[in-house]
Amino acid sequence: MIDDMNKNISALKAGVLKSDRRLLAQAITLVESSREDHQKLADQLITSVFPATGNSIRLGITGTPGVGKSTFIETTGTALIEKGHSVAVLTIDPSSSKSGGSILGDKTRMPKLSTNPKSFIRGTPSRGMLGGVSPNTREAILLCEASGFDVVIVETVGVGQSEVTVRDMVDMFILLVQPAGGDDLQGIKRGVVEMADLLIVTKADGPLLESAHQAQSDYKNALALSRPLYPNWVTPVATCSALLHTNIDQICELIKKYHRTILEDDTINQRRNEQAVSWLWSDIMATISQNIRTHPELADIFRDLEERVATRKITARAGSRLILDAFIKKNLTYRR
Repeated sequence: MIDDMNKNISALKAGVLKSDRRLLAQAITLVESSREDHQKLADQLITSVFPATGNSIRLGITGTPGVGKSTFIETTGTALIEKGHSVAVLTIDPSSSKSGGSILGDKTRMPKLSTNPKSFIRGTPSRGMLGGVSPNTREAILLCEASGFDVVIVETVGVGQSEVTVRDMVDMFILLVQPAGGDDLQGIKRGVVEMADLLIVTKADGPLLESAHQAQSDYKNALALSRPLYPNWVTPVATCSALLHTNIDQICELIKKYHRTILEDDTINQRRNEQAVSWLWSDIMATISQNIRTHPELADIFRDLEERVATRKITARAGSRLILDAFIKKNLTYRR
């Protein structure tokens, strides 16, 4: 049985490294599985392809619903392919809080890009994770890089302020805003705007053209009051019409310029080192939660504490400390 598993992992690894999109999709399905045996195999797979990762520009694209993220990604992704790149798109769809299901209609929203042989599009349910991403987005990024894609785009759910989580996974955080939407500088809020490496006002065409230029001016003025994220990069504010392909080449050049800048001043390594630590802590919290809920002895303690907290016999803070103490006492061994 173990030999069969090892053969399967070897086949997946070979397929991923040879840019076999079918096997890449299977590899991502494996890392998304919640089965314990699949998780162990996924860890083995990620470790085996890890040396082939890290050679892409990772883009995170966010914005409120209706801003045109999918249209923008389709147009910009196609333009990047025409300039010699290969593009992987990881789209995150919101999961139903009742059924847990998702629509996953990514390919219908990007018909041209989805049929391009130099692209790969994968829809993933958020599974309730905050931040507009999926619990396994980081692993999927690595698998796409190992498969040879030199541009990896993560499209977030688009639900608001928590979208900044994606910034801990990508090199360039791109915020899309729309003109005359009633939320300029207010609904999108300062925190998200200040974290953007590139801000783009979409739908700059027809009757919205003038409003788009006004929004561009307003955002430039707002960003001028903020300290730049990096010494060698001031966040540009651009306009575009993905529908008419207006300014798409300019945006591609801004992405390339940003990538050159962070490579030259070593910002990219600093940022990815910080992201690796962030990933560690994210996984620690997820692992602890999973172990507490599934460990036979701890699960009984957890259910008892839930009842005591619900009936207000103890506070939630006291309950959390008790379950963590029990968890730590059972897992004190550490092997380097």
